[in-house]
Amino acid sequence: MSRKCSTCPGSAPFSPCALPRTKRCKPSVDDGAPDGRSAWRQRRAWASGSVFGKGGRTMDATTIALAIAAAAGIGGWLWSERRRRASERELKRTMQLFEVSLDMNATIRKQDLLERIMETSARIMHAEASSVILVDPETGELYFELATGSKGDEVREIRLKQGEGIAGWVADNGKPVKIDDAALDERWSSKVASRVDYPTRSLLCVPIFSKGTVIGVLQVLNKRGGRAFTERDVKLLESIAAPTAVSLENAMLYDALEKSMKALKQTVAAKERMESELRIAQRIQMGFLPTKLSRQRTAAALWQEAGDRGAAAEAGVGGDARPEAADRFPAGVHALLRPAREVGGDFYDYFRIGESELFFALGDVSDKGIPAALFMAMTMTLLKGRMAEGMTPGRLLTVVNRELYKDDSTMFATIFCGVLDVATGTLTFSDGGHCTPYVLRRDGAVEPLAGRKNVPLGVMDDTAYADQETALAAGDRIVLYTDGITEAEDESGRQYGSGRLRELLVRLRGEPGAGLPETVVADVDAFAAGALQSDDIAVMVVELDIRKNPSSRPDFVV
Repeated sequence: MSRKCSTCPGSAPFSPCALPRTKRCKPSVDDGAPDGRSAWRQRRAWASGSVFGKGGRTMDATTIALAIAAAAGIGGWLWSERRRRASERELKRTMQLFEVSLDMNATIRKQDLLERIMETSARIMHAEASSVILVDPETGELYFELATGSKGDEVREIRLKQGEGIAGWVADNGKPVKIDDAALDERWSSKVASRVDYPTRSLLCVPIFSKGTVIGVLQVLNKRGGRAFTERDVKLLESIAAPTAVSLENAMLYDALEKSMKALKQTVAAKERMESELRIAQRIQMGFLPTKLSRQRTAAALWQEAGDRGAAAEAGVGGDARPEAADRFPAGVHALLRPAREVGGDFYDYFRIGESELFFALGDVSDKGIPAALFMAMTMTLLKGRMAEGMTPGRLLTVVNRELYKDDSTMFATIFCGVLDVATGTLTFSDGGHCTPYVLRRDGAVEPLAGRKNVPLGVMDDTAYADQETALAAGDRIVLYTDGITEAEDESGRQYGSGRLRELLVRLRGEPGAGLPETVVADVDAFAAGALQSDDIAVMVVELDIRKNPSSRPDFVV
């Protein structure tokens, strides 16, 4: 007799029901089995202690528990391993970015920084090459600030138009580009590759942002091993470009500052050279004016012609003169010139003509600085070279004007020149548009030396300058000046003016002529009260018959 499951056809004797225990059928009596229920109970007892496997093998509960535990352990280990590897990748990425940050902050010079960016990017991205292409903020073109290798100079000359090539597209759109085969991409430009003969296969290019603006692109070429760049590579290169932007902008600012400092140093050096040259020019310019030394020689030569070499001492310009010789030429000149810059356009001159005539002139060139000094030198050279005995001031200015006009210069010069006959007191003069002089009479009166004004020198060709005459008495003085006196301004913009000058001369009518130029300039400075002088200043005093005013000696000192 065997017991079978009545609901499981074909089941072997004593084999457990294949159904779950909750649904297992109860045993039935078969083949005349006297106690089917007892057999069923026995099978339940066997089932509680073992499991029948394939081929009749059994697994007890302990084995099953161990198998389940092992499976759970393996799953947990796999999950932990995945997490560990992910953590390691994240740590590696963090360390790489930290390394990038350290590299970027290790230098402030743009060339060094670009080299570090290119080397670091290629190494971290496992690429054969890397490049940084910057955007010209003025034109929008892309250019290679740094290029290494034998073709580096050629590459630096390349400029990509806005939107040209893959780099131009990335710069225009502000989005990364990952390409497996660059030559097959319609945006690819072979302008660079053809210059350097470098085959480009895979390419990854990302924008470099600074304050929301693309200032360049960072690209890596040809991933090693012939592999393609991945999306993870895109994220990594973008992470590299982020700190690069800040460092690059700082480096560009530093580079601009360094260039400015270099230009400033060159400017300072040029300024120092110019100042040195201007000091030389100033000495040369002042050499055109009568100085104590040159006047000593000139006076000695002139007085030798008069037959008396000893007149210089009494005249205040020599050392071994005899007083009686000075009585033969009773006139004196005192002058002062102060340029607004190292060199200027104001000028004066005076020298003796023949036995009894004194020539004097004071002028003002329209410009300032070196050009005015050159024009002044030309004017004074012409005055000295063309003035001779018998030449009147008007005729002299006519000749000089014609020569200056031929030079086709944009400058001109106002001038007042005169010839004083010390024997008769007759003053012949010509006014080329200059400031009106004042005559200080011995009796204290202060009068403007009014007369016809001609145009300045160098303005019109074939201008005939008129001669005019006036008489001076013994003790009279003439004060000439340039517009640097009357047009001097104080801090509020008020001008000194000719009226203020006349009032000063009235107060100084009894003062010695030798100190008048310094006194006039000092009064102008006091009026300006520290305001910047914008024009040259020149003052000249010519006095007649110094025997009548022995305290005023013609020392001819500038």
